[in-house]
Amino acid sequence: MYPESLKEAIKIVEEARARNIAMEPRRMTAEEKDALLKQYHPDYKREEFRELRVGPNKGESVPKELAEMLEAHSRITADSVDLENPDYDVDVLIIGGGGAGSSAAIEANNAGASVMIVTKLRIGDANTMMAEGGIQAADKPNDSPAIHFLDAYGGGHFAAKRDLLSKLVTEAPDAIEWLSELGVEFDKDAQGNMITTHGGGTSRKRMHAAKDYSGAEIMRTLRDEVLNREIPVVDFTSAIELILDENGNAAGAVLMNMETRELLVARAKVVIIATGGAGRMHYQGFPTSNHYGATADGLVLGYRVGAKLLYPDTIQYHPTGAAYPEQIFGALVTEKVRSVGARLVNAKGEVFMHPLETRDVSAASIIRECGDRGNGVDTGNGKAVWLDTPMIEIIGGEGTIEKRIPAMMRMFGKYGIDIRKEPILVYPTQHYQNGGLDINLDGSTTNVPHLFVAGEAVGGIHGRNRLMGNSLLDIIVFGRSAGRNAAELSKTVTTSKLTLKHIEEFEKELSDAGVETEAVSPKLLPDYTRRK
Repeated sequence: MYPESLKEAIKIVEEARARNIAMEPRRMTAEEKDALLKQYHPDYKREEFRELRVGPNKGESVPKELAEMLEAHSRITADSVDLENPDYDVDVLIIGGGGAGSSAAIEANNAGASVMIVTKLRIGDANTMMAEGGIQAADKPNDSPAIHFLDAYGGGHFAAKRDLLSKLVTEAPDAIEWLSELGVEFDKDAQGNMITTHGGGTSRKRMHAAKDYSGAEIMRTLRDEVLNREIPVVDFTSAIELILDENGNAAGAVLMNMETRELLVARAKVVIIATGGAGRMHYQGFPTSNHYGATADGLVLGYRVGAKLLYPDTIQYHPTGAAYPEQIFGALVTEKVRSVGARLVNAKGEVFMHPLETRDVSAASIIRECGDRGNGVDTGNGKAVWLDTPMIEIIGGEGTIEKRIPAMMRMFGKYGIDIRKEPILVYPTQHYQNGGLDINLDGSTTNVPHLFVAGEAVGGIHGRNRLMGNSLLDIIVFGRSAGRNAAELSKTVTTSKLTLKHIEEFEKELSDAGVETEAVSPKLLPDYTRRK
């Protein structure tokens, strides 16, 4: 429940509510957005980044926390693992058990390949499960993939690889159909038509959702399909190093049991990295909406064997992470809350921005409001702004919140906050890894043969900012594509002698560059140990 100090602050919001509902917030101009981002968005705080001294992206800037992992020592030495007698031998090895990895596994299995998923937690323990708002697809008469492309290309600051983005939007309607056929229960009206809504930066209503459990519903369905097909899944086991063959092709991975620390070897004709994001790196000290295992492992694994990163300096901070109570600090408050009518309000009761600006602009606006403008609300644990959720039922009618965003109602209800009657406090939270490994149109990395990437570990699909609903879409479109293409490639591959020689080569590169570090990577899990 809110303390008395915040109850007093809520009165200001209540007094201004009728006026705020009646007003039409204006959208910022392109010039205003650029100026705002450069001054307030975390990606522009250059002191929080540093240049890489080794590897294929040498000389480029990345977050300090990521740089430490990319320039760290391997967890093993080149001669510490017996590669002659692999524990697993498959056509396609998929590292990661979220939506991208599961989609890839299903399609590779469809294509007749022997497939195995290895995941450091359990299948489904992924950011996919935690996605709430929906999945975009231009499948209504007033929309088209071309319009979807323009929205996403502009929202990503015109930096997306256009062939990748074109594939994303063109295959979106088929992705929705595929998920529906697998059993995903999307929201529909009385006539059976899919209900769609707006998201930040969209010019059409193309967000398909399953209430505000969209990711969980998709992941439930994909997980069941993987298990029903009896595709092998090795849980609680991390890939800690990629294996190459003597010709420089990806040929498997060294695995580590997360409980026993036992090392295992998986040989494969093709490898797919689908390890997800980096939220648990807590760049710049931000809280995160990500699941416990999101520690940028795929970027590290790929980088150490020479795979190039694209846009590793850009991160998405979701504008509305829970800022109160402390128990859910950083938890995602889905953009759908704003899609169905809630507006962002400062301590003075003012609506200070259009509710559906793109995520980077929205996050920067909130940071400015809580900083230089001095209009943040004191939560007792920092500053925040109000998200005026009671507006939803005034606009949409009683019962709208329980019908459209029940997860949000329950999350705050556990702490005595009824979002139908009281606004909630929000502040940006680290949410998505815009940058990642650089891929070709078929999902293969641009410079490491037989290595594919799908999902959040990819860079370039969304450019330098992602629109809501395009991440659930890309894990399906590019996950399926990677699975199909990897399976097809595996039919022509004969794996030669396995080697970890790249570890020694990377160590030499570190030494030659004068890098002195005690860090080892991949990180695997965040460290929340209390220290003096």
